[in-house]
Amino acid sequence: MIGDYKLSFISDSDLFDHVKETVEKYRFSINLKKFNKNLIDPIKLTFDSKVYGKSLEEIIESEIIRQIDKSNTNHIGYFHQNIFKYINPNWLVPKSGFDLINETDKIYVEMKNKHNTMNSSSAQKTYIMMQNEILKGADITCMLVEVIAKNSQDTPWQISINKQSFNHDNIRRVSIDKFYALVTGEKEAFKNLCELLPKVLDDVIKEQNESTIENSVLDELNQLSKESILKSLYMLAFSKYDGF
Repeated sequence: MIGDYKLSFISDSDLFDHVKETVEKYRFSINLKKFNKNLIDPIKLTFDSKVYGKSLEEIIESEIIRQIDKSNTNHIGYFHQNIFKYINPNWLVPKSGFDLINETDKIYVEMKNKHNTMNSSSAQKTYIMMQNEILKGADITCMLVEVIAKNSQDTPWQISINKQSFNHDNIRRVSIDKFYALVTGEKEAFKNLCELLPKVLDDVIKEQNESTIENSVLDELNQLSKESILKSLYMLAFSKYDGF
């Protein structure tokens, strides 16, 4: 049921629907095929089990949680990126290229969840993409927007490329609070959203049928080999190797 959220920059129904879309993207099930999609390393799991004094079952459960968490982190990126099209219809999420664009105001945005998400090579590539964009016109602004930044900031992005330092007033590094302020005109818009988010999530989850994770990984591993779970893990990873 949609609540009375009282945010001036987004309607109650749009906020509810966007949070609901994000929740519906969350992962609620995992089986052995999904668990082993990127090939589980049984040697590492064996080390983890012995070094940390935990059973293989406990280590596998931890790996399952890690995989699910990694998947869900991408969905939080969806939440941050797509909310702005509800706040202002001039903000669009393109199919490729920048994460967010406003053709009316000529602002192009790359959005990252954390300030340390990009390695130096990725950062350089992003900066060069922004350089190429601002060459199209003096009134174009490109932004690296960070949800979790070291500081609240809206400053020229300083970067080193091939040992040469670069910065440009129209290529900016912006924390998410400053970006919300830019888009909405309200200094504390992001803070107000954060305070309301638990209530919106409670309202959304009341409508959801799924609330627990369906996990068949251990059952399927036990069926794969009657000897042990470790034997099953070896069968997944090394079935084509000599001796296995």
